Formats: sequence, C-alpha cells, structure tokens
Amino acid sequence: MPFAPLPDLAATLLPHALGPSEDGAHDLSHLQRVWHNARLIQAQEGGDLEVLLAAVLLHDCVAVEKNSPLRSKASQLAADKAAQTLQLLGWPASRVDAVTHAIATHSFSAGLEPRTLEAEITQDADRLDSLGMIGVARTFYTAGRMGSGLYDPADPTARHREYDDKRFCLDHFQTKLLSLADGFQTPTGQRLAQARHHRLKGFMETFIEEIGAL
Repeated sequence: MPFAPLPDLAATLLPHALGPSEDGAHDLSHLQRVWHNARLIQAQEGGDLEVLLAAVLLHDCVAVEKNSPLRSKASQLAADKAAQTLQLLGWPASRVDAVTHAIATHSFSAGLEPRTLEAEITQDADRLDSLGMIGVARTFYTAGRMGSGLYDPADPTARHREYDDKRFCLDHFQTKLLSLADGFQTPTGQRLAQARHHRLKGFMETFIEEIGAL
C-alpha cells in the first residue's frame, strides 16, 4: 500500500493533494516516492508519522511551474492552502502549524531552515527525489516540458560561458543537482543522499563521455 501505515489519512487528504497541473514530475507517483523516502528516514530518526504524511501529501497542493516568477513562493502558497484544508478537517492548531511549517520549509527555492524533526524529514525526503536516477529522469522530463535543449553543442560543459539551466538541461546538474547532497538535515537523509549523489554524478560523467565532451 503506497501510503501505509496511514491509508485512511491518505484517503482523506489525497483529494486536496495536487493542484490542476500536467507536471509529471510533481504527480501522485512523486508523492508516493517522497512518502517512501520519509518512512525510510523516520524509521531511523523518529518523528510524528501523521504530521509527516500530511506534509508529504500537501507539499505540492498549489501547482507553480518551474519557470514561474512565483516559484520561490510555491511552498508558502502550499502551506497556506494546507492550513485551510486541515482546519476544515478539524485538526488542532498546533498540529496544523507543525504540518504547514514542514511544507513551507521543504522547498529548495524558498531557502528556509526547518526547525522541527518533521520539517527536516520532509525536506530531506523531497530532495532525495531530485537525486539518483529518479532525479535524472525528472530533470530531463522537466527540461523537455520547458523547451530546453539537452546541452549546448558549442560548449557542453560551460568552459567558456555562464551556466544557463533554462536553456540547457545538462547545466542544471551544476547549478543545482550536484550541490543538493550537501544540504541534508538528518543523518539518515545525508547517508541516502550521498548514495544517490554518486549515481547522479556517475550519470553526468557518462553522458559527457558519450557526447565526446571530455
């Protein structure tokens, strides 16, 4: 079961989980993977599973495209909507606050520091989905949706130009992905991130070799 051990909570929150969007990098399968990551971390670090599942399910409940000027505010918009949803469901204020803090601080773009264990786990679990082979797949998928090229054929590794990950997918490895593993909050998240970081780096190096850019 994708959202074990809290299927009833998942059934209640899933109708509120995803805003109208055709973004396959932020869909139901993303929520399932992030929950899997969160459970792996929580099993070692502890934390409130109910708060974690609510945060995971609602962290993308407002859809904001990667190239939108509102992107840096997406996590706060999601937190605000999640608060309204949980209040209507009768959650106590303290637990609403715990969930919304985890949502507001999960985003790389927002640049906010988590202050609770549940917020740390939510951030780690979501960022793990940007690393490893899933991270590679999501990066190229998103680049295709945004109309980016695979790489700059004149200078694939940006030796004589500035990185531009809006135009070239390969540049995104340098502007974001390869730095993600250094920012994980929990010891378990750090360990999982390093393993996925090495896979991501290995893919990039093989890709560069195959296009003859070494």
